[in-house]
Amino acid sequence: MDDILNKKALEYHSMWKAGKTEVIPTKPYGTAQDLSMAYTPGVAAPAAEINEERWKAYRYTNKGNLIAVISNGSSVLGLGNIGALASKPVMEGKAMLFKIYADIDAFDIELSDEEPDKFIATVQALAPTFGGINLEDIKAPECFYIEEKLRGLLDIPVLHDDQHGTAITIAAAFINACEVTGKEIGNTSIVICGAGAAAISTARMLLHIGVNKEQITMVDSKGVLNRSRNNIEGIKSEFVSDNKATTLKQAIKGSDAFIGLSRGNLIDEEDIRSMAAKPIIFALANPVPEIDYNRAKATRPDAVVATGRSDIPNQINNVLAFPYLFRGALDTLATNINEEMEIAAVHAIAGLAHEPAPEYMQEKYEHKLSFGSDYLLPKPGDKRLLTEVSSAVAKAAMKSGIARRNILSFKEYADTLLARIDNGNFFARESIRHRSHTRMHPHTRKKEF
Repeated sequence: MDDILNKKALEYHSMWKAGKTEVIPTKPYGTAQDLSMAYTPGVAAPAAEINEERWKAYRYTNKGNLIAVISNGSSVLGLGNIGALASKPVMEGKAMLFKIYADIDAFDIELSDEEPDKFIATVQALAPTFGGINLEDIKAPECFYIEEKLRGLLDIPVLHDDQHGTAITIAAAFINACEVTGKEIGNTSIVICGAGAAAISTARMLLHIGVNKEQITMVDSKGVLNRSRNNIEGIKSEFVSDNKATTLKQAIKGSDAFIGLSRGNLIDEEDIRSMAAKPIIFALANPVPEIDYNRAKATRPDAVVATGRSDIPNQINNVLAFPYLFRGALDTLATNINEEMEIAAVHAIAGLAHEPAPEYMQEKYEHKLSFGSDYLLPKPGDKRLLTEVSSAVAKAAMKSGIARRNILSFKEYADTLLARIDNGNFFARESIRHRSHTRMHPHTRKKEF
């Protein structure tokens, strides 16, 4: 970051109240009667109800709309292992995104513990407060172990977004990039630069959308993960290939696609000139991509190029996924976020790019938001993401059998979702929230609420 941007960022974070989020009441509090309902003696009644039937916590408390954004700061994007306290601005920012895009309340929680089992025990102890757990910026391979263990221990959705949110968004963009370039997904050769949490999860998701595993070449800081290396252990061993190339430069030659999840300026013009016709180049390191967007386009005008930056066409940003994954999961009281829900999100996001962008979105951008090489994905802030992706996730949760509450009318559900992010009267939105468009799963609760 340059000095000017640093100064503006510090001013932004310190203006008015420090930080980016706050807690506000959702019930009336203007009279003594209101306060007696909000706290003593009124709280005794819902507490007793929840004690008898714990699912009533979703009716009487904020559990059903509350996410914990939890990190130990061991792998913060672009900054590395900066620790729990220094990661707090990042986690606050994630909480803010949950709220503005999906009306999900989120608490950021920074844990000063890198020992996986202690971290897991702490999160497990905190879990009754929340409807879901968003793990964030935890280094690999510990992040895989932590997520897997917590998913087994808890009956609420647990998601390490650096893995799954990133993978979902990349997969959606890749589907559309293949369509634009005329490439068949199953026959497309891909070089993935990076072998951390995002890279491994992206490779797994690409397999789910039809990529042939033999076509994936993964490269870490020591070179290509192939059978000539004897130092590949753990999760990386899942993507050891038969490719005889040993370096990134060798691997990228003749490849159809490059997906960068590593660090800036790792490839150059010579590298992308060596790629196949109509290459797909996703240079996603932030804030500096593996190759500059303009350099890539100038060198290969036939390429489809995307980065993680918002100031360049084709931003691949996991904000297109994680708010809506949790929205659909929370609204169905899903016990987890499974592969079916993730794949549903992939196809819902990819499909939206084919439709005309709403006028309110088009007005924000100089270039036309029309499906093609410069518009692979909808943009953040497109309200269709809230309705279409959340609904797709909710349907997948119901179909796969992990929903404990069924949505009866998806038309009414979509209307309710839009009301959540409307700038109108808050209490009017709250009344809409409790319409009978949902029903508890018969094995959990028979009555509507």
